[in-house]
Amino acid sequence: MAKCEEGYLCDVCGGDVAELTESDLYLRYVIGMLDPEVLHTTRERHIRCNPTLAQFIVAEEFPPVAVEGAFDKRQLDVAFVRAQESLVTRGWRRLNELAGLDLPILDYPLAEVRGQWEKTRKM
Repeated sequence: MAKCEEGYLCDVCGGDVAELTESDLYLRYVIGMLDPEVLHTTRERHIRCNPTLAQFIVAEEFPPVAVEGAFDKRQLDVAFVRAQESLVTRGWRRLNELAGLDLPILDYPLAEVRGQWEKTRKM
């Protein structure tokens, strides 16, 4: 199969990242961890294949992810964890909204992320 026909393959497990709602790449983009300029050059993963980020999704519809070791959220500052849970969960919910919308890719990120990028571009 030609590379362009393979779709997006997970850099961790090698499986197809078939849906936007399972994309770690787009989740990181939506929450502002990835600049739009590097979106096309960054490797893809399933959200669950990046447990360090996935552990911060707190939603009934998303089974919890546990991380052992230094990056376990239970070992981190409580205020940091709350902020990350809020941001990453809102980002994951945004991915789920986007799956049913036909928006330009620059409109994918959360409103505050788009606002921050606009401020940066004006400087």
